[in-house]
Amino acid sequence: MRPIGIDLFAGAGGLSLGFEQAGFDVAAAVEIDPVHCAVHKYNFPRTTVIPRSIETLSGADIVEAAGIGSRRVDCVFGGAPCQGFSLIGHRVLHDPRNRLVRDFLRIVSELQARTFVFENVKGLTVGRHRAFLDELVEEFSQIGYEVRVPWSVLNAGNFGTPQHRERLILLGAEKGASLPDYPAPSTEISGARHRIGGLPDGPTCAEALHDLPDADGFEALLHSDSVETTPITEPSRYAAKLRCLVNDAWHYGYIREWNPTVLTSSARTAHTDISRRRFHETVQGTVEPISRFFKLPEGRVCNTLRAGTDGARGAFTSPRPIHYKYDRCITVREMARLHGFPDWFRFNATKWHGARQIGNAVPPPLARAIAEQIMKALDVTPTRPEGTIPLVNPALLSFHLSDAAKYFGVDPPANRRDRKSGTRKRKQIDIERERLAGLSTYA
Repeated sequence: MRPIGIDLFAGAGGLSLGFEQAGFDVAAAVEIDPVHCAVHKYNFPRTTVIPRSIETLSGADIVEAAGIGSRRVDCVFGGAPCQGFSLIGHRVLHDPRNRLVRDFLRIVSELQARTFVFENVKGLTVGRHRAFLDELVEEFSQIGYEVRVPWSVLNAGNFGTPQHRERLILLGAEKGASLPDYPAPSTEISGARHRIGGLPDGPTCAEALHDLPDADGFEALLHSDSVETTPITEPSRYAAKLRCLVNDAWHYGYIREWNPTVLTSSARTAHTDISRRRFHETVQGTVEPISRFFKLPEGRVCNTLRAGTDGARGAFTSPRPIHYKYDRCITVREMARLHGFPDWFRFNATKWHGARQIGNAVPPPLARAIAEQIMKALDVTPTRPEGTIPLVNPALLSFHLSDAAKYFGVDPPANRRDRKSGTRKRKQIDIERERLAGLSTYA
């Protein structure tokens, strides 16, 4: 029987996918944003999606919703948003701004989880933020869990992902149980390349993207995020895995029924001729001076892909990098390739939501490496599941905030605005930003 995992602050499901690929059944995913819930539901039809804030849930609520019954929860994992520090003399974890971290602790305790994985930004390990981390380890001890120390910051680029992306990872287990180790950097890299500028030696941008057709060649992608096509060249070893062409592409996860001839998550961006000229003249691995967009280096890993902000903070769209070969920003699918998501995995059809879902996610190859260590600590041998899972409700991928909230029967999160009906201010900001960058439209 496969071990049970619970994903808190699940987003689109980067951690969920990595844990599933390592041999877990992800029984429940808790996520407050209904748009993310819809994407998670599409990609993980057998996982119970709980579209609520963790603050309103108890461990019993999660067990009941997931239908776990009396089975133990083997691992709770997630990345709780936090401020990381407070005023001198205050206990950091008791700062109201860090309440979601305390709720993570509470759910781990209430579920009596055997292990946990807490993921967050690298910045928690330095300066005033360090006090927060020290208190967090102490608090886990008080509720009966031992934390692997010293903690570690892991770079996804060292675990088979073509991206420089560092995340703090805390691993813990019930006191007296086997404590998980941190995974060793992957040896699965394509070719012997030297590290450049301290960047990891993972698959390169070209190895991730070179087999994908140019989205600008398809008129349909001006109005849709998908089109039927074929690859333009043979994939690299890395790309072949993401296209599910090799025997171990699914690892210990469930095989999805999908159509590999359809290029998805590839809506085009209409650039002006001026922008294209600037992009063309920009040297790979540098920043275009007007737009401040980074141009991918084809022979190295990409820079950290970021999510931007949500509607509560002005809905700023973090810029997508410039393609190393084509004079345009990369598509959401190309972002997904650089993040380690397989081609069957879909995102919201809008570029804003899709890019945000990827930028907020833990790269699945890194998540899988971590989950494999949890499996070893649990002394569980992973098994490959039988049968396949159909992906049957693409309407979930087109939901705006109000649509998704209605589908799940919840109110939209406070202070967030539907991109379709209430984002005039955000759109004005982005239009002005694109005018400065030389872009003609925003979508």
